[in-house]
Amino acid sequence: MIRFSDVSLEKNGHVILRGINLSITERRVGIIGRNGSGKSSFARLFNGIEKPSRGEVRFEDATGSGELRRHVGFVFQNPDNQIVYPIVTEDLAFGLKNLKLPKSEINHRIDQVLERLAIGHLRDRLTHELSGGEKQLVALAGVLVMQPRMIVFDEPTTLLDLWNKQRLMSTLAELDQPIVVVSHDLELLADFDRILHVENGDIIDDGQPGPVIAGYVDRSKC
Repeated sequence: MIRFSDVSLEKNGHVILRGINLSITERRVGIIGRNGSGKSSFARLFNGIEKPSRGEVRFEDATGSGELRRHVGFVFQNPDNQIVYPIVTEDLAFGLKNLKLPKSEINHRIDQVLERLAIGHLRDRLTHELSGGEKQLVALAGVLVMQPRMIVFDEPTTLLDLWNKQRLMSTLAELDQPIVVVSHDLELLADFDRILHVENGDIIDDGQPGPVIAGYVDRSKC
């Protein structure tokens, strides 16, 4: 469970989010809202990329940026912002080496994740030569090798064509970890367990996908 207790976020005197109080225990949670609503900033609070100006974010007994990052993985909208090394396996090993794991454990984790995502054929590929869909899966693999207990995705389908979008949707459905997904793609979120609608820094609706998404669509009409 992750809990937000009276969480607010301000930047340069501008209020981004205000007074968020909620707990998340569901396996698949979506976050929707217009551009500039604060939804991406909200997502980045989950694993400490953003730090609250006030209040506390707690994952079970963990709090603070360093502790949150050990438990909550984050997949960026653009995988180029996440992939660092030129060879796929080098990139996947990067975070594991920082954990001071033995080489045998590093190789074992990489092999497991490549098999799990069915991308073993990419292990020795140059990352800059990968397609958008392949990069998104490698970015996800880089999170999974760290064995997080929750994963947050920021607009994961934005850069994908239809085939890669369907592949990613299937992958998300099969993940063991609870996921939180920020997305404008309402189809992607239609069968999730819970949807949070963020507007002007507040969570204005929270519940089952059907009514929350319908309310969002109604508010978006000109």
